[in-house]
Amino acid sequence: MTTERPLNGPQTTGREYRNLSTPDYGTTTTINVEIPMRDGISLLADVHRPDTDGRVPALIAASPYPRQIQDLGAPAGFIEAGATDFWVPRGYAHVIANLRGTGGSGGAFGFFDAQERRDMYDLVEWAAAQPWCDGNVGMIGISYFAMTQLEAAVERPPHLKAIFPVAVTADLYEAAVHHGLFSASFITPFLSMMGLTAARSDKFWRSRPLGLARWVLNTKGLHQKFATMNGEAAVTMMRGLLKFPHDPHPWDELWLDAAVRHPTRDSWWDERNLLPLLENIDIPVYLGCDWENVPLHLPSTFPTFAGLTNSRCVRMGMLGQYGLTWPWESLHVEALAWYDHWLKGRDTGILDGPSVRYVLPGTGEWRTAESWPPAGTHRELALRADGGLDEDEGTPGARDFMTLGAGLGRAKPSAIDPPSSLTWTSEPLAEALDVVGDLELRLSASATAADTAWIVTLSDLAPDGDTEAVTAGWLRATLREVDEAKSRQGAPVLPCRHPVAVPIGEIVEYRIPLVPNARQFAAGHRIQLTITSDDHDPDTPAIMNFRHASVGTSSINSVVSSSRLVLPVLA
Repeated sequence: MTTERPLNGPQTTGREYRNLSTPDYGTTTTINVEIPMRDGISLLADVHRPDTDGRVPALIAASPYPRQIQDLGAPAGFIEAGATDFWVPRGYAHVIANLRGTGGSGGAFGFFDAQERRDMYDLVEWAAAQPWCDGNVGMIGISYFAMTQLEAAVERPPHLKAIFPVAVTADLYEAAVHHGLFSASFITPFLSMMGLTAARSDKFWRSRPLGLARWVLNTKGLHQKFATMNGEAAVTMMRGLLKFPHDPHPWDELWLDAAVRHPTRDSWWDERNLLPLLENIDIPVYLGCDWENVPLHLPSTFPTFAGLTNSRCVRMGMLGQYGLTWPWESLHVEALAWYDHWLKGRDTGILDGPSVRYVLPGTGEWRTAESWPPAGTHRELALRADGGLDEDEGTPGARDFMTLGAGLGRAKPSAIDPPSSLTWTSEPLAEALDVVGDLELRLSASATAADTAWIVTLSDLAPDGDTEAVTAGWLRATLREVDEAKSRQGAPVLPCRHPVAVPIGEIVEYRIPLVPNARQFAAGHRIQLTITSDDHDPDTPAIMNFRHASVGTSSINSVVSSSRLVLPVLA
């Protein structure tokens, strides 16, 4: 048996498994393998496989990120293919491939387009046909690696037997544009980072300095410190790359598409939305995310779970703080139990018990549910005119705040300016409150502009004054239309296709979905809600420090006390 190194992060959803593959093999690696696609271009991959003459299952990790450094050990948001030194010794080939236009692969990067889906089909079938593969193929990796898993699955390649797309985005619009508000602090540096990394040569990624960095980063003491690297740290690192030049094609073209040319849902975004295609998937799917991933992958997790109507087995594991960090190594034992069951036919116990397991933040405990969301009731809290958050609205009234567009020529704010945000706070809770599921703000408000933004953050306020953001919701006011037919069984669905100007000075009813979440608000704690229209101010709460491009209008926004925060409370 090979010597094991400790992996960061939770390895299971709180369970013990049986009959798991053991690390019995060494590793053989072949780099820069050319994989032909149906249109004649080739993707490049590194193939890591057990040193055995026997055939083994393949786990494919495909993304636009440099395949050569997926074992670098760096706390970077693109080291997400999984630990090769975990999978290969346990009898799996780990195929790490670069998408079109990245890492030396031919063609042009399409950013989650239809061509990318076809490539994933071809990649799976290529792996299954290799002499070292037994014909059983799965996929591995989080974030973009998880997205390519769904891309493959909706195309239904015959040899794809199961997937494990944790921290997935099924609908690119949902991650890039939050109901009309462009997620600028993520998408802009993300595409710049892609442009920088894609231009680097294979020689650079396999250079001696990076080899030295690999040795340092994987030393035990340093490696353990990365167990608490969160999404905010990754965004901060990417922003630092913005000052470096990169080839504008296709990266700046894609940025223009996402940020400027397609401000509402249209055919460009529709091509990059897998939700209508999920009914094609009939293989087993294991979903999951961490509760902190509010502005990126968490919003897609639950509609994906609901949309897998024809999959013969769907499981979901929701993680607490630091459940997904970089380099991604968490949930490897959970994934091993999954793939040993579906690709090797072992009885591991992965299917025992309810289909949903989740950490309830505030308790650290694992909870279970047969479906999502768990059974419960709803509690409505009024946004009182006195700043309270309570079931009793009190004396009807309204509260005002101001948002300013750029270019007004002001040297500094005035003492008479209304605040730039408003906060409502409940009384201390008499007993613990378990909030789990879909949340919604039913907002009654007026604006002095024909368009504005509503940015909502729900927080847990401790007795000592410490505030922890739990979840958030966003809406561009002109995109407030609700698809009532699709909203009947949960939070509102916002098509974001047909902008309608806000009637200036008139009260408008908005239904703003907050990203589904879970939280135990402890006895003595307070529930707090913050609303603003521009989150560029560093004092404004922004989960993972993801912030949005400003709508650009100047407005006095007035929130009426008839507004209600709707909380799902466990039965």
